[in-house]
Parts: sequence; C-alpha cells; structure tokens
Amino acid sequence: MPQAQLPIFPEGVVPVTSDLAFEKRNGRVTYFNGTMPVFVHDESDLATFRMITSQFVVNGNCTQSQIVRAFGIPVISVKRAVKRYRDKGPRGFYEPRGTRGPVVLTPEVLEQAQAMLDEGALLRTIGSELDVKPNTLNKAIHAGKLHRPAVKKKHPQLPYPRPN
Repeated sequence: MPQAQLPIFPEGVVPVTSDLAFEKRNGRVTYFNGTMPVFVHDESDLATFRMITSQFVVNGNCTQSQIVRAFGIPVISVKRAVKRYRDKGPRGFYEPRGTRGPVVLTPEVLEQAQAMLDEGALLRTIGSELDVKPNTLNKAIHAGKLHRPAVKKKHPQLPYPRPN
C-alpha cells in the first residue's frame, strides 16, 4: 500500500502549494518538494526564475495563480513566461532579445547624410531630401554614426580699431 507524503517543509520556507515551497537565503532561491531541494538559482537571476516557475506551471506542479500569490508578481508576467516556455522551452529564456537592424539608415544613406552635413545642411533639409526623419538623423549623430562638422569660431569684428 503506498504511503502518503505529508506536506513537511524545512523551517522558514514560503509554501507555493502543499507540495512545493521556496526559500530565499544568502542571495539564493531554493525550491523544495517537501524537504527535498529541487532547484536553486541566484536571487538576481530573473531569466532562471521565469524559466523554473514556468516549468512548474507547465508540468502541473502548481497553477499560474499560485505563482502570482507566492511571489507577488503580475499575472501577465507569469502568462508571458509560461507561453515562452511552451513555445521555446527553457532555451527561450536565455536567448538574446531580437532587435531590428538599421532599416532606414543604410550605409549609402549614412554616407549621403554625412556629405550633406559636411556641407552645412540642416537636419530637416537632409531628412526631406533623403526621406529620413530629422529625429532619426539626430539619434544617429548621438549614437556616433554621423557627426556634425567642426565649426571654426570667428572672432567678431570690432566696430572700432584696436589700440596698439
């Protein structure tokens, strides 16, 4: 006859379900199934936290609402993490975020814009001629992709001759 396991946890843990609990100690989070630790990660490791809590939900160890109550996080965060786990598995939490490349500022456009900047054209003039927003050109200048030409300071002419 199988023996029922009592929901016994080590002292100082926070229960998630009657079988699952966690403990934060010395910058580490430890998850327990009864008295047995099943997973450990750094407290600051958000990707691993999302991965393991999603795994608990997908495997049926707990529900999304139990994760929300136990950790005090928004429901939508748990839903997104569970969806990522179902779509991509654990690997999905450690992939670099996808970013778009330079769609508008191709090397040719940058070269033309820099030539026009060197001639002293205004950003709005360059933008209208190259079909690029002036704000995009300004961001490219701040990012170092474009640079404004160095302006030589002119000394103002005095209305009267200088004394010798």
